[in-house]
Amino acid sequence: MEEEKIPKAKYSGTLKITNLEIPCHVLEDGRRVLVQRKMVNALGMARGGSSKGGGDRLAHFVSGKVVSSFINNDLAAVTRTPSKFITPKGNIAYCYEATILADLCDAVFEANKQGKLQSQQKHIAERCEALMRGFAKVGIIALVDEATGYQEVRDKLALQKILEMYIAQELRPWIKTFQDEFYEQLFRLRGWQYKPLSVKRPTVVGKITNDLVYKRIAPGVFDELKKITPRDDKGRTKHRYFQRLSENIGYVKLKEHLVSVTTLMKASPNWSIFYRLIQRALPQYGANVELPFTDKEIEKMVLTEESQTANES
Repeated sequence: MEEEKIPKAKYSGTLKITNLEIPCHVLEDGRRVLVQRKMVNALGMARGGSSKGGGDRLAHFVSGKVVSSFINNDLAAVTRTPSKFITPKGNIAYCYEATILADLCDAVFEANKQGKLQSQQKHIAERCEALMRGFAKVGIIALVDEATGYQEVRDKLALQKILEMYIAQELRPWIKTFQDEFYEQLFRLRGWQYKPLSVKRPTVVGKITNDLVYKRIAPGVFDELKKITPRDDKGRTKHRYFQRLSENIGYVKLKEHLVSVTTLMKASPNWSIFYRLIQRALPQYGANVELPFTDKEIEKMVLTEESQTANES
């Protein structure tokens, strides 16, 4: 019997409609999905016992005498057989394709309009109506953005807002930021001899630092730091990247990230296991979720940075 292939989440986020939030993902096969448990909760169906993250509760509601006449066969079948996917954290969860939420809301809204819902189901109808209003508002905005080409500008503006929060306008004074323990653990995992009193480190340490730290603290931050940091005639950066991070957000986030990275290092017996852990727990922004890289593949990925980024940490 062929083993079931469970798709992984490639992109993740949170769908925010009115005051409701539902985790959502785009799977590697292109499906847009909503996390089952959170979708069921958003519909107000969190009460009562259920398994599979609330799926049985939803299937029971859909197949009930009151609502079933407003539900088509395809929608009924989907609620009975939710899909599995692998979350960014590596867990298996249940999901529905995002479009069924709108279909379900339509059905519940129509049942309520015709006075068919029971009194204990009215709160579900209220949630569905709120969601439908949210769909309409978000939908028209998305359509206008697409028609005018503003969606590309919108994405750039969102990135710019992040950079404004993380990147400082003025060069900050140098203070010791990367603690000795970070380099001690890095050298251990790479199998290098660590000399605490020496400031000389292999050139590749800068590239690895960019990979483990600056590319993971926020979207676009590494590219912006790389662009605004001047270099000498040998291509070396004239100051450290962390000196251009904002004091209240960027630098604070960097320090928190370094603690997390160092903790993962300390918990890992070798580089291969560590890299798998960080890819899963702290993935690079815009990158796919963790894949089963071999040691050689990881080595090649880290060492094939642009030749001009010789020492960017």
